[in-house]
Amino acid sequence: MRLGGGGLTADLRHWINDGLMTFFFFVVGLEARREFDMGDLRERRRVMLPIVAGLGGMGLAVSIFLAFNLGRSSAGGWGVAMSTDTAFALGMLALVGPRFSSRLRAFVVTVLVVDDLVSLVVIATAYTHSLRAGALAIGVALFAVMLVLRQANVRRLGAYGLLGVATWVAVRQSGVDPVIVGLAMGLVSYAYPASRGDLERASDLFRLFREQPTPELARSARLGVDLVLSPNDRLQQRLHPWSSYVFVPLFALANAGIAVNGHVLSRAFSGPITLGIVIGLVAGKPLGALAASALARWLSRGRLRLPVGWGSAAGTGAVAGIAFTVSLLIASRAFHGTQLQDAKLGILTAAVVSALLAWLVFRAIALLPHRQRVVLTLGTADEVVDLDLPVDPDHDHIRGPEDAPVTLVEYGDFECPYCGQAEPIVRELLSDFGDVRYIWRHLPLSDVHPNAQLAAEAAEAAAAQGRFWEMHDLLFQHQDALRPPDLVRYAEELGLDVDRFKDDLRRHVHAGRVARDIESADLSGVAGTPTFFVNGRRHHGAYDIDTLSAAVRAAGAKALVAR
Repeated sequence: MRLGGGGLTADLRHWINDGLMTFFFFVVGLEARREFDMGDLRERRRVMLPIVAGLGGMGLAVSIFLAFNLGRSSAGGWGVAMSTDTAFALGMLALVGPRFSSRLRAFVVTVLVVDDLVSLVVIATAYTHSLRAGALAIGVALFAVMLVLRQANVRRLGAYGLLGVATWVAVRQSGVDPVIVGLAMGLVSYAYPASRGDLERASDLFRLFREQPTPELARSARLGVDLVLSPNDRLQQRLHPWSSYVFVPLFALANAGIAVNGHVLSRAFSGPITLGIVIGLVAGKPLGALAASALARWLSRGRLRLPVGWGSAAGTGAVAGIAFTVSLLIASRAFHGTQLQDAKLGILTAAVVSALLAWLVFRAIALLPHRQRVVLTLGTADEVVDLDLPVDPDHDHIRGPEDAPVTLVEYGDFECPYCGQAEPIVRELLSDFGDVRYIWRHLPLSDVHPNAQLAAEAAEAAAAQGRFWEMHDLLFQHQDALRPPDLVRYAEELGLDVDRFKDDLRRHVHAGRVARDIESADLSGVAGTPTFFVNGRRHHGAYDIDTLSAAVRAAGAKALVAR
């Protein structure tokens, strides 16, 4: 590729290794940033032990490799034993890990990002043969411009894309491996929940387009909807399938090929490179992670605690031995000829054995009694609480036992069709679990549901006469009939004091009670309906019966440990 008098030249394998893998690490950085901004790791004290565990696993793995190769020319390939393949590790975790693994996933992502970041720094320093300081300075300056634009809240992804490409070119020309640009850009891409203000503006733009369907208004509506989501969400949605199903397989196709026969196997498994990689990754990763975590907890006198149980930490350490992508990347720079063959065979062997070891760890945990299984999986660290306003039995509407170990809070809108779909699911959930209390809080989306606010006030007017849940159920049964005459008719069906009910609606007596729920929704980062919280933790994703049941079981298991 040439531009003017300059250009970039490389064979296809190098374009895959340096180009496509930049996108792979960009997606890794995006996922890590989301955990830092919206997941468990937004409480920064929870970040420390995963970082320590990642560094401990890397340190011991490298030490084992060097023990096998000390004094040999192959010792220079020590970086091969330090990294973990994020995509394969997370995939294996999904296959063999526990069902309630959101916290475990956050822990694993942190460990893997530490691995990737340190590994890419190592590639950029230890495995860079010639450094051009001028080109590197240009790359750093371009990246600084991106940070300035981000601080100025510039939301144009195209501008960041152009600067990213220019930064990648400058870093590559400097002699430093350019894949580190991808991880760095992902880590600085903010993630945040959609705000109600942005959603309302998007609704206004769509209404304008509905009234006048012109190309200009169509573009404005699309842009308005796009800007509701954080750059992190938009980029993950676009790039994640490409990263998982195109870039990684292409990398494997370009780099993993080796000729296997009896002579190759005999030479490799009796040689220091293969043995150092296999033992370093399979044994060094989990043992180093566990030892470093235990030491950090002891030195901090318990202030630093694993966000997961020790069993999950052991399983994570085993999964971290799957070191396919980055290790192959380092091996291609550190070795040549038969040494490269031996390194590839060691990496592939370690991946298979580590996957089997992780399965054995989680399988052994699954065979333990329930309480021990929960402790080893989830640990005893406190949950992150997303719900800003705690449940108050004196003010909140509660269904189910007040002393239940699991509390399900829903922010809903009586006119919202998705809340209507969720309502029978919640009923089924409450019938399946006798130890769950359910709380309804109002979040009428008046910009799209014109009758929602008055319906919420009607429910509160019924609550003033001791019939909240009966009115709640009637409103969901008749979501398409929520005008004032309809609401009065429902009050008559329930045998309420209709004159009092009508007077409450006319004077908006209960608007303040509804506003209190709306304010608590804003403080908790809730923008749409339905939004659920399980024991104060926001539930992300689907709200079908299986998904909500799994979340309730996980919360119940955690509550059991806390007792």
